[in-house]
Amino acid sequence: MSIVKRRFFAGFTGSQTKWLNSMAEKGYRLVKTGKIEYVFDECEPGKYVYVVEYVGDKSFEEEEKYKAFLEDLGYQVFYKNVNLAYSTNKLTFRPWADKAGKLSTLKTTFNKELLIVEKENDGKPFRLHTEKQDQIDYYNRMSRPWYFAVFMALLLAIIYWPSVLPTAVCGGLAVILALPVIIMTLKARKIKKEKELEE
Repeated sequence: MSIVKRRFFAGFTGSQTKWLNSMAEKGYRLVKTGKIEYVFDECEPGKYVYVVEYVGDKSFEEEEKYKAFLEDLGYQVFYKNVNLAYSTNKLTFRPWADKAGKLSTLKTTFNKELLIVEKENDGKPFRLHTEKQDQIDYYNRMSRPWYFAVFMALLLAIIYWPSVLPTAVCGGLAVILALPVIIMTLKARKIKKEKELEE
């Protein structure tokens, strides 16, 4: 059995899910995660499937309960970071998060914004949110940090208004950051329409 280490510098949830599943199809099972490193062990190709979920808006207690719930279902669960900040004493304010999730520290939810969930491949699609309302709520939660980033970029554009270049850069950044918001909003609306048709 050999251990394989890989580094992956992409995406939030969707691209990581695709990449992890492509590694599993090649015969590599995730055994450990680091800041930028993923450690794999060899396995039967296609034996495992993965899904990556954003939990950066939850409090430490909510994250731990949710992780325990998934593990009780028989899934293997790993924490993963969104940011690449290295620090020994970190406190982060997350205005988009719910109540106790607004403050994040190294001892709580800092660098634990994503959950990588693994299960044995049974040939069925792997989804954590099967109810349509849960899917809508999830996309709405995932879009909150992006809304905040767009707001901050627009605020900087207004602050730099007399200077053309900084204003243009901040405005362009706001447009780029708005793309995930648009994508998630459209997905949530599509699911909402499907839900309404079913009712």
